Amino acid sequence: MDLFSYQEEAQPRLRLLADRMRPQTLDEYIGQEHIVGAGKLLRRAIEADQVSSILLYGPPGCGKTTLAHIISQQTKGTFVRLNAVDASVKDVRDVIEQAKQNKVMYGTKTTLFLDEVHRFNSSRQDALLPAVEQGIIVFIGATTENPFHYVNGALLSRSTLFQLQSLTQEHSMLAMRRALADHDRGLGFMRLGVNEDALQHIASMANGDIRRALNALELAALTTPPDAEGDIRVTVEVAEESIRRPTVRADESTQYDVLSAFHKSIRGSSDAALFWFLYAVEKLGMDPMTFIRRLTVACSEDIGLANPQAMVQAVSALDAYHKIGWPESQYIIAQAILFAVESPKSNAVALAISKVMQSFEEIKSAEVPLHLRDTHYKGAVKLGHEGYKYPHNYPGHYVEQDYLPSNIRNRIFYEATEQGNEIKIKHNQMLRRKPKS
Repeated sequence: MDLFSYQEEAQPRLRLLADRMRPQTLDEYIGQEHIVGAGKLLRRAIEADQVSSILLYGPPGCGKTTLAHIISQQTKGTFVRLNAVDASVKDVRDVIEQAKQNKVMYGTKTTLFLDEVHRFNSSRQDALLPAVEQGIIVFIGATTENPFHYVNGALLSRSTLFQLQSLTQEHSMLAMRRALADHDRGLGFMRLGVNEDALQHIASMANGDIRRALNALELAALTTPPDAEGDIRVTVEVAEESIRRPTVRADESTQYDVLSAFHKSIRGSSDAALFWFLYAVEKLGMDPMTFIRRLTVACSEDIGLANPQAMVQAVSALDAYHKIGWPESQYIIAQAILFAVESPKSNAVALAISKVMQSFEEIKSAEVPLHLRDTHYKGAVKLGHEGYKYPHNYPGHYVEQDYLPSNIRNRIFYEATEQGNEIKIKHNQMLRRKPKS
């Protein structure tokens, strides 16, 4: 044991408040009632010491590590914790080797908790698979990133996924009040008075991160000088200095989610589409070009010929961004977004593409009808490349003839809707497809 470890054991208050106040039992655990509430599967498994391999997914400070700590207190087997930031494949293999010995020699199980498992690349995660499959270790992984993006499919399929939800201000308030009242592990040993508004401010700024709230409360308590009577008063002003507005997370998974929200909002809400676009650019630092590209696609996928001008607006916004940059181009981009959202919608183009793609599986290959083949060279007529009717020579600049391969000559791929400009196209289609008398 080194000097610092000895001092921490001798003086527990050298440890951070958030660490000291970490719940030791499920009864002390705050939040996540949907997975550890009375009678829930994970709670029953923990209490019976029958936890199988699991993945805990949720935002920072929601209780993933704490839940793993409670499992470590409950299990009768060996519990090993590694952090994927600094753990190597060798570290994992050492744990597995020791787990094999424990199982053979003592009949005890080994639980490996791998924090921030998303930091392990694919090959490192693969090192876990055989041991998980053979039941040599019980695997518990924790991640703030979408596990379907960052965890190997094989490892994910062999683990039960539990999604933890963001905690609320009320949860942070509960945690801080416990810390203020606890004499042994918390701040109850201090002559400390904390203004209710100060607690509310810390809870609000912590944004559901209990660890952050407790760290701020401890900083406020330890840095505020006592008054003449020896009492420490934490005011709103002190609280404001102890915690700052958190930096918005902008990891890859979050960016995908925001872009998805933007595209889906184009289909139904001007306010939401504009909000997600500006939030992504101004708060997350995302590239406006990412959203202009998605907008341009949406103008065909979700609007199409119901309002072809939406595409013109989107391409104009793209051009404006290239020529005048950000933030000046935000007005043109915002205009294009609003124009798209307020346009009549049609997915007929997307459906037509899908139908054509499906037809490829049916016909395997396509023969070009003879009358549509190239005739610019001598001998084309001898090969039968004739019979094409030039539509502009006929009334209405249209003449009926086969354009598709013979085996799907009557197939209809594009069916116009009655939305916006497409109603005119639909009318023309009905006239052309009208059965002859």
